[in-house]
Amino acid sequence: MASWLVAHPQLTPRPVRVASLASPPLARLAAGRAGGRGLTAGVRCQTQAGDMDKHYMRRCVELARKATGHTSPNPMVGCVIVRDGRVVGEGFHPKAGQPHAEVFALRDAGDLAQNSTAYVSLEPCNHYGRTPPCTEALINAKVKEVVVGMTDPNPIVASKGIEKLRGAGIDVRVGVEEALCRELNEAYIHRMHTGKAFATLRATLSMNGIVTNQLGKGAEESGEYYSQLIKEYDGVIISSNLARMSTLPLSHEIDANQPLYIIIAHGEGPVLHIPFLRAENAHKAIVFADSPVTVEPAGVEVAVPREMELGSILHLLAQRGLCSVLVDFREAGEGFISFLSDFQEKKLVQKVVVEMMPVWLASEGFTNLGFGGQSFPLKNVERREVNGCLLLEGYV
Repeated sequence: MASWLVAHPQLTPRPVRVASLASPPLARLAAGRAGGRGLTAGVRCQTQAGDMDKHYMRRCVELARKATGHTSPNPMVGCVIVRDGRVVGEGFHPKAGQPHAEVFALRDAGDLAQNSTAYVSLEPCNHYGRTPPCTEALINAKVKEVVVGMTDPNPIVASKGIEKLRGAGIDVRVGVEEALCRELNEAYIHRMHTGKAFATLRATLSMNGIVTNQLGKGAEESGEYYSQLIKEYDGVIISSNLARMSTLPLSHEIDANQPLYIIIAHGEGPVLHIPFLRAENAHKAIVFADSPVTVEPAGVEVAVPREMELGSILHLLAQRGLCSVLVDFREAGEGFISFLSDFQEKKLVQKVVVEMMPVWLASEGFTNLGFGGQSFPLKNVERREVNGCLLLEGYV
């Protein structure tokens, strides 16, 4: 997942034509216009329409991911405009407050959008927010058909965009590659359904199951798993111990939007010094404390919530527009462990990422992740080797 929009704010999503979307033989057949239309029709005889729908919807998801880490509280959305079997326009939603994917794609297509099919990974909006409704843009462009990956769980939208398009005489099909589209915006969907930010718990373990504060070799470098993970999340929850003793989590990906640092302070003294937070970045951190505390550098927001527990914090973060947070389990004292103790019972964590290092560690005191009310299996577990470490990811 990547976005190029911070370093180049003037950049708009540009099309990648069929030649780069299909296998070489299919691309060569579909690339022409007048002379190629008969060949394209021949390909369509051999390929089910449903397969082509899935192909274009997967491209929508690919485009949407270019804005990873930039769209919250909005979802990530991609759009592809197809006419006569040829891609004539593409776009994605780059950032909250900027035009939506459909608008960029229609601009890219120009007059070729008329009588075309628009593929969009999420139901087009039908309300005025910071931007006009996408349904109006599609209707005014005179597209003949819209293929939607999934309906929008936002109650402001929820099927109203589809109804508007159908009312204007546009054919609408819903549910193409729906599982892929839902995975793309799992955090956005979770926030809409629960009113809380989607949470992922991350930890590094030794081969004998001891929690270590270290990361695997090269994990923080550009292109590696930890750097990419930090880019994906709107915020990172860390202990005050980690904030005092170590550099703050940072993504080294190109154009990464650095996360909000959410620092949990249990039993702190009157002053919390965060040595690796620069004064100009103080607005990128918030401290949740169980009692009033002065934070250095100045400018860091401090909140003393009525309930110092994960559920209430996730709710407050969602109200601030965060869709996703990474709970980075490092330098975790008893207060931080208590903060996470009921994560499974109350369904507060949705995903777990564990990095296993090929080392055997000796340790005293708290050495494992044995908190939580009950045992449970993880679902949809994926595993891969990363620089000699084993990376496991699964859903709670």
